[in-house]
Amino acid sequence: MLKFGYTILYVENVEESITFYENAFGFSRKFVTPEGDYGELITGETTLSFASKKLASKSLPDGFIESRLEDKPFAIEIGFITDNVPEVLQKATSFGAVIVSEPIEKPWGQIVAYARDLNGFLIEICTEVKG
Repeated sequence: MLKFGYTILYVENVEESITFYENAFGFSRKFVTPEGDYGELITGETTLSFASKKLASKSLPDGFIESRLEDKPFAIEIGFITDNVPEVLQKATSFGAVIVSEPIEKPWGQIVAYARDLNGFLIEICTEVKG
């Protein structure tokens, strides 16, 4: 059996990133290593994790493209499902998220908004797709 276990975002400051997601989205901290170079949040069945860029460079010695708010977002997003997109978006921005697009209803009935976190990662905040 194969299952999707986690997504790891490479960040400058793991503690700061964990704290942002706790405050902005209400997730709970699973753990942060004593060195502060890796941490996980409890987000449901799939874990959202953070690794310091320094730690990531040990696994990827040829380097990687870093996410930064000053640059365009990567062609990937993390998605959070909620019943109240405007409320979650407002709360996230109160903790430093940057709005990319306000909530809009898609032709299939889903409400979708986009924001970027402190590190520039793209976040979709949306209602569940019915069907």
